Amino acid sequence: MPLFTREFGIDIGTIHTTVVEGNQVLIQEPTMVAILVEEQKMIEWGRAAKDMDGRVPDTIEIVRPLQHGVIAEYEITEKLLSFIIRKISGATLFFKPRAMITIPYGITSVESRAVHEAGLGAGPREVLLIQQPLAAAIGIDLPIGTPSGNMILCLGGGTIQAAILAMNGIITAETSRTGGTKMDEAIIYFVRKKYGVIIAQPTAEQLKMRIGAALPQAERNTMDIQGQDQVSGLPRQITLTTDDIVEALQEPLEEIVTTAKHVLEKTPPELISDIIDRGVAICGGGALLRDIDKYLTQALGLPAYLVDNPVTCTAEGAAKALTMQQALYRSLVRV
Repeated sequence: MPLFTREFGIDIGTIHTTVVEGNQVLIQEPTMVAILVEEQKMIEWGRAAKDMDGRVPDTIEIVRPLQHGVIAEYEITEKLLSFIIRKISGATLFFKPRAMITIPYGITSVESRAVHEAGLGAGPREVLLIQQPLAAAIGIDLPIGTPSGNMILCLGGGTIQAAILAMNGIITAETSRTGGTKMDEAIIYFVRKKYGVIIAQPTAEQLKMRIGAALPQAERNTMDIQGQDQVSGLPRQITLTTDDIVEALQEPLEEIVTTAKHVLEKTPPELISDIIDRGVAICGGGALLRDIDKYLTQALGLPAYLVDNPVTCTAEGAAKALTMQQALYRSLVRV
């Protein structure tokens, strides 16, 4: 390895992009880009682009270049990765870095190759790919190098991934191309159906984060929101409670349980006993929903727990995987 080469773990997801070097989180920004439509030029990205969403003229388009965890806008993704790598590499870009980029479990070879080529086009001298459940398990220090079974649930913005891991690899797994965005859509639909008010995705996300929960709460939190009356088209204020959000989220929560159950059904009995003892690790942005660990414990009949670093563990695991290439040789994705 050339002297001064830097190594990055990159988790570029539907909602957020996280970059880690060693044990340090360098970047954690929304995966959003503001584009001048005529010139196809990127003018903002990350938090700045998200703040512009729904507030720009027709000459500017706000784009999420990834949908359901895979690249939907190849050129924009490459531009975003290139900008990020140059931003964090600075003057040392002369010594091209190495990058480990995460991808969802089960995506096609074409989709994997798109991530690999976009990564190489952004500047690194070498790009490796690792499946997100494996990276997340490494990032939270699960003992996956042993023959014992470990289970992880990655609740991302665009995907739900459940996996059983042992011997530095994935034994069985399943990906559902729904996630946190599905929760936001469920809240939007609920508010329109029950209150006759139309709200946008950022408002639904705020409701989920501030007063949302997976189970009914003893404390009744409320939040006032502004929306558009679907009949008159005029602005209208309503007050929502935690119970409203709990009711709205039941369908997407059931999809998480269904995905996890499908994986458990395909798991060898010897590993099931290990999972009963060790529990189910929950990570990803969706893991921040209040009481989701209790909900999953009840629904699965297995102890489920929130990891210490749910949002950054996948990128942290990708960075750590660069130092474990020999152990992970058979598990890294080849393109």
